Amino acid sequence: MRVNDQIRTKEVRLVGPQGEQVGIVSIDKALQLAADVDLDLVEVAPTARPPVCKLMDYGKYKYESAQKARASRRNQQQTVIKEMKLRPKIDKHDYETKKGHIVRFLTAGDKVKITIMFRGREQSRPELGRRLLDKLAEEISDLAVIESAAKQDGRNMIMVVAPIRPKGEIKSGGRKGRDRDEAGESAETAETAEAAPVEQAEPAQADAPAEAPAEKPDETPES
Repeated sequence: MRVNDQIRTKEVRLVGPQGEQVGIVSIDKALQLAADVDLDLVEVAPTARPPVCKLMDYGKYKYESAQKARASRRNQQQTVIKEMKLRPKIDKHDYETKKGHIVRFLTAGDKVKITIMFRGREQSRPELGRRLLDKLAEEISDLAVIESAAKQDGRNMIMVVAPIRPKGEIKSGGRKGRDRDEAGESAETAETAEAAPVEQAEPAQADAPAEAPAEKPDETPES
């Protein structure tokens, strides 16, 4: 942006500090009006005919612009696109391996560009690649949405999928989740054990009645 004496045109379309339209004035008059209100004359649309200039505090404007740019960069989330390449006649083992990589990328919050590479006569059968991409999209539908549908690009067919959950979201099923479940289960087990009544053992019964003491023989008194 050109400011004050840096503006070299003979006349400008002047805008006041509150956005009001002043009209087309000479550069000398515009500079005088800026000096009268202790503001700067800033060229905001140099390609217009005549150029558009505004009365403002240029130092404050630069500071606020820098603050907005810094906040925008801080809030901006960096998007990473991973790529996975497959062949239309890929065998089952390789397919499962590459699908596992795609799931890992999506779980980490990254987009995935899936490329089907055709070679030789395979180029005459694009339906093989489309069928493979449709199958893959269905199998990962709980993790991703199709951001860019499958389309032919030269000898390749490309589809882009994006994760459903935002990047950085805590995922269940990890070690912390398992620890939490185990702790809850242990606490529940302990609570159940405390609440359970304690059975008392019944006194043992005698196997046979006790023998009666032997009777003493009658003693006959001596005469």
